[in-house]
Order: sequence, then C-alpha cells, then structure tokens
Amino acid sequence: MAALRTPFDRSATATEVLAGVDLGGRRAIVTGANGGIGFETASALAEAGAEVTLAVRDVAAGDAAADAIEAAVGCRPRIGAVDLLEPQTVREFARSWAGPLHVLVCNAGITVPDLRHDRFGNELQFAVNHLGHQLLTLCLSEALIAGAPSRVVAVSSSSHLRSPVVFDDLGFRFRAYDRALGYGQSKTANVLFAVDVTRRWGGDGVLANALMPGVVATGIERHMGSDYMPALLARDDRPPPASAAQGAATSVLLAGSPLLEGVGGRYFEACQEAELVERRECSAGVAPYALDPDNADRLWWVSRKLLAASGELPTA
Repeated sequence: MAALRTPFDRSATATEVLAGVDLGGRRAIVTGANGGIGFETASALAEAGAEVTLAVRDVAAGDAAADAIEAAVGCRPRIGAVDLLEPQTVREFARSWAGPLHVLVCNAGITVPDLRHDRFGNELQFAVNHLGHQLLTLCLSEALIAGAPSRVVAVSSSSHLRSPVVFDDLGFRFRAYDRALGYGQSKTANVLFAVDVTRRWGGDGVLANALMPGVVATGIERHMGSDYMPALLARDDRPPPASAAQGAATSVLLAGSPLLEGVGGRYFEACQEAELVERRECSAGVAPYALDPDNADRLWWVSRKLLAASGELPTA
C-alpha cells in the first residue's frame, strides 16, 4: 500500500491545514490542551467550527487557555478535569460526557528523568502517555461509535524508534532505567494503540492514527533536561525546530482534514504518512514493530489488565 501523501509539509501550520474545512457540528476533545501543541490543536479545531473540550489536569490553566482561544477565534471551548494518572478522574470525565463524540486527540504527555511509578506500580511515562489515554478512549467508546465516522488521534514521537514495547519488563524492574527508552516505549505504545483501535472499532466507524508532531520546544521537551534539546537539534538530519502551530499541523490533519477520510492504523510526520525504516539510527519514519498487529493486540490486553487494577473497565 502506497504511503498517503498530502499537499502540506513541515512548514504548514494547524490553521493552514484546516483552511476551508468546516467542522461545524463536530465535537472534539483534546487532552493537555492548556499549552503548546495541544493548545494550537484545540484552537485550530475551534476556528474550523468544532465544539471543543479541553481535557486538562490544571483547570485554572485550562480556563486561561479557553480565554485565549475565545479571544482569538470567537468561540469558547468547554473545560473538563482529567488527570491521566488518576483513573477516577478519567472515568468521571467520561461519565459526564453526553451525546456523540467525533474527535478525540490524545495529546497530553510527560517525560521524567528518573524512574518513577504511579500508585498502581506502572512506570510513570507509560502510565500517562499510554495507559491514561487508553482508559479515556475505552470510557468514551460508546460516544465515539455514536459519533461515527469518528477519529482518535494519538500524539506519538520519533522517539518510538528508540524502543519497542518491552512486554516482559514494562516497568523497568529488571532493566536499567533510561528516560529515553522509557519515553520511547510509551510512544511506541501510542502507535500500537492507534493500530488496534482501528482494527477493533473500524467496522463501527472509529478510526485512529498516530503522529510525530516535530521537534517543538514545548513544556514536555523542556522536561527532558537541559542536555536533550541541544543534542536533538545537533543531529544533521533534523529539520529546524517547529513552532507549536506547525507542530499541531499533523494533529489537526488527522483530526479534521477530509484528506484522512477512511484512513486508520497509520503513523504520520510532517503532514505525510511515514515510511517504514529498518534501523534505529534513523530519525524519521516508523519502526515495523510499532505497526505490528500482533504487538498491538498484545498491548491492548496487557493494558486492560493493568487498568483493571484501578477499577471497572468498559467491555469494549
């Protein structure tokens, strides 16, 4: 199957990608939307006419973001409290949702320099970046099916090239911890999640894709440490850092562009579907293990088992 090509490239902004697109009547949720790429994603979707909800841990920051979006585009997003490390807040948010859902952008993420686990024993990056979003999607599955055709967008990273999902040691109980490996594992999980959502719910009209937003100096990049961004930008094959508006372009392409109608289970970067690569030294492209359907199925069930420790799960 040939890789999907669009008329946009890494210089495009989120607003440019959705120019002329009418998302009136579409309802969207964006996690981590109080700043950076999430804010630009939510703003562009709102400007295109979507009814947007900012799913944020810090409600005060979300309120400030909603004020800024309203001032810029003339409509105010809704705000919902979601802490991806606290499953009860995810369930409460989902229970409060009424009616169909057309777009779910799983944008929030963290990276931490030291090995930490959540209160259920899951490595922190894996817990927030993957498990919290899988729980949110599961809890909103009926709304997504009701809104079909609907889209789930998983914000991944080229860091997935650093590590597959190591099923026998997800929590670094036996491996020496390395923040890049932990982050990379969580970002591979994001891609596999998109593959399996498409396989499981595509027949119900719910499709998912994953993406690399680009090297953007947002909050999450700063959390990587003072040595991370300079080292990343020193790589000869890396493009210059994108603005947050450019970083959000691929997210909104997957979330709202008619060019992605009927497309699911794929990984995109710079507004194009990525090519498969066979070695870690590459800084672009997608690793075969991240699109492997057996890995995706295994991750789905392993994740459900881990999430079950925090409470009841939907049957989807």
